[in-house]
Amino acid sequence: MSLLLATLLVSPLVGAALVLTVPGWDTQRLRRLALGSCCVSLWLTLALWACFDFSMLRPQFVGLDLSAGFIGTCFAADGLSLLFMVLTAFTLPVCLLLAWSHHAFVKQYCLSFLILEFLLFAVFCCFDVFVFYGFFEGVLIPMFLIIGIWGSRSRRIRAAYQFFLFTLFGSLIMLSGILLLFLQTGSLDYSFLTTCAFSEKRQTLLWLLFFTSFAVKVPMVPVHPWLPEAHVEAPTAGSVILAGILLKLGAYGFLRFSIPLFPKASLFFSPLVTLCFIAVLYAALTTLRQTDLKKIIAYSSIGHMNVAIVGLFSFDMISVSGSVILLLAHGIVSPALFISIGVLYDRFKTRLCRYYSGSALWMPLFSTMLFLFSLANLSLPSTINFIGEFLVFVGTFDHNPFAAALIATSLVSVGAYGLLVCARAAFGVPKQAFRSVCDLSRREFFICFPFRPDLKTSLNVPDATYETREINGLRMATLQKP
Repeated sequence: MSLLLATLLVSPLVGAALVLTVPGWDTQRLRRLALGSCCVSLWLTLALWACFDFSMLRPQFVGLDLSAGFIGTCFAADGLSLLFMVLTAFTLPVCLLLAWSHHAFVKQYCLSFLILEFLLFAVFCCFDVFVFYGFFEGVLIPMFLIIGIWGSRSRRIRAAYQFFLFTLFGSLIMLSGILLLFLQTGSLDYSFLTTCAFSEKRQTLLWLLFFTSFAVKVPMVPVHPWLPEAHVEAPTAGSVILAGILLKLGAYGFLRFSIPLFPKASLFFSPLVTLCFIAVLYAALTTLRQTDLKKIIAYSSIGHMNVAIVGLFSFDMISVSGSVILLLAHGIVSPALFISIGVLYDRFKTRLCRYYSGSALWMPLFSTMLFLFSLANLSLPSTINFIGEFLVFVGTFDHNPFAAALIATSLVSVGAYGLLVCARAAFGVPKQAFRSVCDLSRREFFICFPFRPDLKTSLNVPDATYETREINGLRMATLQKP
């Protein structure tokens, strides 16, 4: 089965090579080749999921063993990485479909997303810390181009550099931690590092170095200013991939490296989760005064991502499971809201709330979709967001009732601006400008339809993520607070 994983990793590169052979003026062929490559990757990822043995507590599909000097790595998949790989494979075809009618630099656009897909797959199934860092940083390059070239407004270059420099400087701090880790152990192989016992002082230093990079990616307050700007200036597809996948890299880093490799330091620094409470309250209060619809959803992302981090550092397996579910939910619901805002922007070329009102009368199908996505973002019972947030709340309550009460209060505020978006765009006095616009096209409908908050799917998610939690084998499960 290792051949299946190798084929999955290579398929985006093969698609990129095929795109390179097509002349730039043949836009239809370029789009079809890129979309076909992403669909093949999605099929291979689902095949991996179908073949995965959830009873085995170790990485599977081990293959592509590469060694060069002190770097010796292999690519494999466990339950945690497989979950994010499926989410990646689901999101990339949507990003290509969103720009199906655009005609500017189509070849470069397709290449950027195919290379980004390869880098994300490699990040999630790489089991060497140094190679992980290389792919972790490599993701910045295509995303920088996507924001800077295909951004929607004049400040896109500034937003692209802000995104790039914030995340780059944070990751450089992690690089020093990786070098220290190598000097300490002589190896950067993940399986070997999980067997190493570090002193408490060394764990403390390494944990802080890794934490800085992952906190920027989440993002946590106060290293969050790059995210609203990046979302506002990015094209719709850029916002979808940023909210759906790239924000998960920080949480994945905590789950994969910080907590399993440095469990004592993770427990020692668990009070830093206070930053997450501040972030949730800050996001809720800041969003209520925003007028740009994209900024509202961007601050919503900050709130939900920080709730997930609270669950990770509650050191309770229920809250960890809730965090994984919440990360998955955010990767579905938040992109759906950005797609909805993109539909409005394509028609009116503005995202300011005051220009929208009463779209439900002239765009009923769009308004229905937006209402459903807003309810999911509100964490309405029976939606996937509700399941994740409820488990985070229950797990946190066992260890810190006061913190759980703060989360519950914050979640009410976080959900308020989800309804605010829907109320401003869909209801109210109809604007005359809506008379001349059409409802969702067939392409837009089929893009939005898979994101619907389906009850049956949502209720089936916890079973898979509980198994995923067991497969990951987090050592923090054995930690007990004194």
